[in-house]
Amino acid sequence: MTKAMTIQELLSNIKNIKAGQRVLLSGTIYTARDAAHARIIDLINKEAKLPFGLKNSAIYYCGPAPAKPGEIIGACGPTTSARMDVFTPKMLEAGVKILIGKGARSESVRDSIKKNKAVYMAVTGGVAALLSKTVKSCELIAFEDLGPEAVYKLEVKDMPLIVAVDSEGNNIFKGSE
Repeated sequence: MTKAMTIQELLSNIKNIKAGQRVLLSGTIYTARDAAHARIIDLINKEAKLPFGLKNSAIYYCGPAPAKPGEIIGACGPTTSARMDVFTPKMLEAGVKILIGKGARSESVRDSIKKNKAVYMAVTGGVAALLSKTVKSCELIAFEDLGPEAVYKLEVKDMPLIVAVDSEGNNIFKGSE
């Protein structure tokens, strides 16, 4: 059964969200891929101002395509999450609670998800055009020079996700790491 929930509802019930659960997520998420993660980590290390608050935030590993005329966003499918594994523990320590991408995560990331009481949500690859229909607004907020890898603030409604790693470290990808 798929459960519709806002980010606030998910955060309030994070300990009850279980690996394998299907969720239609609504709320504010931020896109960030490799280059944006590197810059955010550099800002954290320098104790500099961040482009958005990381506490209780949701990060979507996505580099959206440009919007066609009359559209909010172009195709916006997930990128491979493992590429962010080097950055993820620090992002979680800084307060990120929801990670969204595709594919398995490393043991160290799963341990960090458990330690920081966060969740990793998987989205099916190959459905980027469909996912764009869940985006209700899109705003470029940081690192414009990175093009599609810039950070965008998205408001989503009913984005279809599967809990891949829950806050207890349970993992739907067992055996595939």
